[in-house]
Amino acid sequence: MPLALLALAVGAFGIGTTEFVIMGLLPEVAVDFGVTIPTAGLLVTGYALGVVLGAPLMTALGTRVSRKRMLMVLMGLFIAGNLLSAVAPSFSVMLAGRVVASLAHGAFFGIGSVVAAELVAPEKKAGAIAMMFTGLTVANVVGVPLGTFIGQTAGWRATFFIVAALGVLGLAGVAKLVPEMPKPQGVRLRHELAAFKNAQVLLAMAMTVLGFGGVFAAITYITPMMTEVAGFADSSVTWLLVLFGAGMVGGNLIGGRYADRHLMPLLYVTLTALALVLALFTVTAHHKVLAAVSIVLIGALGFATVPPLQKRVLDHAHGAPTLASAVNIGAFNLGNALAAWLGGIVIAAGMGLTAPNWVGAALAASALVLAFVSAALERRDKDADQEAGAGTKIVAEGRVTQLVR
Repeated sequence: MPLALLALAVGAFGIGTTEFVIMGLLPEVAVDFGVTIPTAGLLVTGYALGVVLGAPLMTALGTRVSRKRMLMVLMGLFIAGNLLSAVAPSFSVMLAGRVVASLAHGAFFGIGSVVAAELVAPEKKAGAIAMMFTGLTVANVVGVPLGTFIGQTAGWRATFFIVAALGVLGLAGVAKLVPEMPKPQGVRLRHELAAFKNAQVLLAMAMTVLGFGGVFAAITYITPMMTEVAGFADSSVTWLLVLFGAGMVGGNLIGGRYADRHLMPLLYVTLTALALVLALFTVTAHHKVLAAVSIVLIGALGFATVPPLQKRVLDHAHGAPTLASAVNIGAFNLGNALAAWLGGIVIAAGMGLTAPNWVGAALAASALVLAFVSAALERRDKDADQEAGAGTKIVAEGRVTQLVR
């Protein structure tokens, strides 16, 4: 794999760290600014909405510059947003810093996926995309726990200064290692928007929302579920999240390995297994060992869908894949927000702390249904093309016969 993928992975590591580390620092931030925990939670919501809105916006703005230059601009935004959060004199300023940083998220992964795929041979595209996303998954194993520890001991501002430094490292890596890749000639914003007329692109994005949403239906409420249902101590939640992150790393690598050769079968297997594990989690959540194993499996199965779904968007948005790729990253965050909202509804309805797992299972099962629909449409289109090709051949042969006569 080219060294340029390492630079993309470093940027992904920083972005993944800043996205999730705030969840472990909300109490410290709330106390410092004199706000409630629910108010401090806007730092999570604001970031997610910034990703959803920023992905198409920043990608559209970047259609007139080279992809390398746009990646550098995005890392600059990321650095500025985290520095603003680190020095914020008020909660509103910190929220603004979080939104600024989030604007880089979707477009960086979207454009980075296109760049990663173009750096390697066609049969290695999914593996290259997975290599970049390894930075995001490793952030959940190393960056988030370490950032939480630093924030709790040296102050939360120190964490954001360090994350900004990671952004500087990522920016330097992109500038040094990523080759200059000018945007394809003739591609304009209208060409990028045309990709959304493709049913397969829309189906892949819907699978992203539902499939990864299934993961976050459970993980959003993992702390109360593990402490009040499984009986873990509060201090154990950190290493449980490390297990979740380790599962994500493994699933990402597996997804990248097999998506290039068996994309749709991989989606069938992972989405089926994810729906089953989430359904069983309503039972296994009552047992410490089984709960820990379930958390690893949810992380692995959920993230094993990322490389194949991202590749499927790139494949079907061929010619102008950048915007579609970025919007698909926003779809992950849309799924997160949707699942967290639905999970909160079932808990508030008195169905218990494990009820979000049923929501997650239903979402994953819905994604599986869409996978079968997508494959059926693809077969229909392929059969139609073959019939059209055969008809054209018959007509051509008939004309040749007439000429001979």
